[in-house]
Amino acid sequence: MRIYETHAHLDFDNYKSDRERVLMSCFKAGVEKIINIGIDAESTEKSLLLSEKYPQIKATAGYHPSTIQKYDEARLREQLKHKNIKALGEIGLDYYRMYNPAEMQKKIFEAQLQIAIELNLPIVIHDRDAHQDCYEILMRYKPNKVVFHCFSGDVNFAEKVLNQGWYISITGVITYKNSNLDNIVRIIPRDKLLIETDCPYLPPIPFRGKRNTPEYLVYIIQRIADIVKLPPTTISEQTFVNAERFFEF
Repeated sequence: MRIYETHAHLDFDNYKSDRERVLMSCFKAGVEKIINIGIDAESTEKSLLLSEKYPQIKATAGYHPSTIQKYDEARLREQLKHKNIKALGEIGLDYYRMYNPAEMQKKIFEAQLQIAIELNLPIVIHDRDAHQDCYEILMRYKPNKVVFHCFSGDVNFAEKVLNQGWYISITGVITYKNSNLDNIVRIIPRDKLLIETDCPYLPPIPFRGKRNTPEYLVYIIQRIADIVKLPPTTISEQTFVNAERFFEF
């Protein structure tokens, strides 16, 4: 079973003491490709260093809603020229933690969207408690390749996202008792489904409360397979092909 991790933060200090061991364990477990996500210029640089060391890893560049006070368009454009950058993101809005004022978040979100469209890059969206504003801004620009990472909307919002031909990515949250993702997974066309850990966050059951790693994607695959009544190998292969198409890696 080959597995594609579409959203990891393996550059974070959570892996400082054993990053090499974690990665070797992931590769041994069948994780063949990893997209390590930039949240600001510094994390993008660290992600690129990982991509240069490990051929199984590629990176993204962008400013998360929590880091937009450091937004540097010139530096972002320079980073996006690197051959190992496969998308712009994660970008978007976060009204749950409100790291920065909503108007500032929307302004920088739009600025980055414009760059992604200009450069014809896939876009990784961070959307937390900001579904309508995220959707309205995206609809102004109508980009082609969009993934809602760590999808947290309801079925109605999922339908709106899918109607635009965009992708939905599922995390370990789907293994939690209070998850509302079962019905969402059932309506996602098989060619629009991606999987991710968002590690080090959101470890699936039975690892909740511990540090997450891409090795645990098998638990997400198994839960999706149980919901849609397909073999886990079918889910892993379909999501792998989908991710290759989305990131062109």
